[in-house]
Amino acid sequence: MSGGGGASAGDVSRETRERIEALVSRETLSRLEAFAALILRWTARINLVSRKDAAPAEIWSRHILDSLQMLPLVPQGAFRAADLGSGGGLPGLVLAIARPEIGFTLIESDRRKAAFLQTAIAELKLNATVLSVRIEQARLEPSPLVTARALAALPVLFGYAAPLLAPGGVCLFLKGRGADAELTAAAEGWQMRAERFPSQTDAGAAILRISELRRAA
Repeated sequence: MSGGGGASAGDVSRETRERIEALVSRETLSRLEAFAALILRWTARINLVSRKDAAPAEIWSRHILDSLQMLPLVPQGAFRAADLGSGGGLPGLVLAIARPEIGFTLIESDRRKAAFLQTAIAELKLNATVLSVRIEQARLEPSPLVTARALAALPVLFGYAAPLLAPGGVCLFLKGRGADAELTAAAEGWQMRAERFPSQTDAGAAILRISELRRAA
């Protein structure tokens, strides 16, 4: 990773740097640095990340690595994905950078954030599009992969995801410390296969891999 430059990954801890380098190529890392620079440039105007996270080291450790850790769980052969409530492109744009063969649709109703996403896609030449509508209004061909991060409680999130998920598809959701309680609550209205993977960036958080999702009879 290069040093210097306000958006480079050179300021992060050695542990974070090694984790990122284990997940992506040098070419991908270069594009991620360009993406981080865009976040820094835009976040002062439209609050893409919180103020306490608006520093290069935090963007890399709390946001980019947090998104990259989903990569090993992406289903083989996925060619299309829907990212719900994309915000600053976390995880949608990060995954689009790392997996250019997957066409991402980023669903974001906030017009300012949608403008950021469109700018990033154009500048980084990504295989992605932006749909600036509320998630429940999105009309898309079902995707084999649906992703989201810090969007809504699972019972609500499943309602958003189910119409956009192709048969046999997988949801990858980054969730905080309440993931287990949310799964219990969601089980009252939904049937699913849920796999829980520990987060590399927060000891109490998790990545949920949801498959066979359907409403309970």
